[in-house]
Amino acid sequence: MKKVLISIISPLLLLSASTYLLPRPAHQGMQLSAAIRQTIPAHADTLTKDTIPAGLDDEFRYYFDRHNVMDEGYEIVAAFANGKRLSIEPARRLTVWNVGTWRNRIHEGTALAVDTAGFTIVGTYDADTIKTGLRIDTLGTYLGDFRGTSAHGHGAYIADGSYFEGHWVDNARDGFGIQLFTLAGEDARLQVGEWKKGRFWGERMKYTSERIYGIDIARYQHGKGRHKFPINWKQLGINYLGRKTHKNVHGKADYPVSFIFIKSTEGISITNKYYANDYAQARKHHIPIGAYHFFSLKSSGAAQAQHFIKHTKFLKGDLPPVLDVEPSDAQIAAAGGPEKMFRQIRVWLRMVKARCGVSPILYINQMFINKYFGMVPDIKRDYDVWIARYGEYKPDVRLAFWQLCSDGRVKGITGDVDINVFNGYKSQFDQFVAQKSIK
Repeated sequence: MKKVLISIISPLLLLSASTYLLPRPAHQGMQLSAAIRQTIPAHADTLTKDTIPAGLDDEFRYYFDRHNVMDEGYEIVAAFANGKRLSIEPARRLTVWNVGTWRNRIHEGTALAVDTAGFTIVGTYDADTIKTGLRIDTLGTYLGDFRGTSAHGHGAYIADGSYFEGHWVDNARDGFGIQLFTLAGEDARLQVGEWKKGRFWGERMKYTSERIYGIDIARYQHGKGRHKFPINWKQLGINYLGRKTHKNVHGKADYPVSFIFIKSTEGISITNKYYANDYAQARKHHIPIGAYHFFSLKSSGAAQAQHFIKHTKFLKGDLPPVLDVEPSDAQIAAAGGPEKMFRQIRVWLRMVKARCGVSPILYINQMFINKYFGMVPDIKRDYDVWIARYGEYKPDVRLAFWQLCSDGRVKGITGDVDINVFNGYKSQFDQFVAQKSIK
């Protein structure tokens, strides 16, 4: 597979606004050079060819496996996967000029020579205003709508190894879009979601009754101190997705609890005294259930795996066990650094897999992903991920579950509850349970 190293920041923002609007003065009155006349059709042609980087077939398969027509942008991705691109009029019919000639008037068929600080635009216009066109700069080619000489509206941008199509505001990607790109040493990537001022934020999910929701619980869901609150298992239902950020709820939140993960152990000595009864109740009410262990950096992975195995049930049909890893940077440093931490994590994962017969799930947060996960391609490849991220945007990684809030509300449980959503819909969840559960 061809690997291409590209700049992520520059293509996202193109060039700075000052570069576009204040180029070095060009020589007045020069006709468009022969080289530019030859270049323009070639750039226009690139927008009609197959611009998908090698290796993106798998990315598209994964996207369509985890989405349906309810998701924003589904139709755009489907059209692109089927070869649809933005189109432009034949170059010979378009007006060509260099930004150096911008004097509130466009001279059809003429342009000044392009110097190193400028760019060339091929465009259609109405009443001296650019409507849509092709702009060639030092990084790549933009095709789409304009405001003045800025990319503004719907447009596509092609640079070496990358393609973006979506909404622009004043030369920056802003709004919904789809991006394809390749990084050195990595497979091709597909990003679908929202950009703000040139920065990718992620996919903003629409919460509907078609999605698969679940919870994770520990002793805290049974009360604090002397105040004890039993769980009413017959009433369980999710009715609130948290107050920390705005959630895109379609209608009113009223979702069944389709899976539960219960804390079993922590470190080498701590156990959850409510685990056994909660496990029995979940099974009684036919809710898919799994157990998790809270990882400590103060003891070995082997000792912690033994502690978890001793106090946890592994019955046929149970969801994969989970390793909850939530250390701070300071804790990781004090324990000997990330390499030592991952050695112990690998030991725990392998021992627990040997006991229950299925690969455990790794529960981590977005910070951990961004800072440490690139160090362990084997773990990234071999284990499903469950991410804690409480913003309104879905994490930009492949994952099994997403913990979207820690302050949700569930009928039958007093107080805050962690709410999770499966990365997919019912058919994918049924497949996950059939393939990944304990046999």
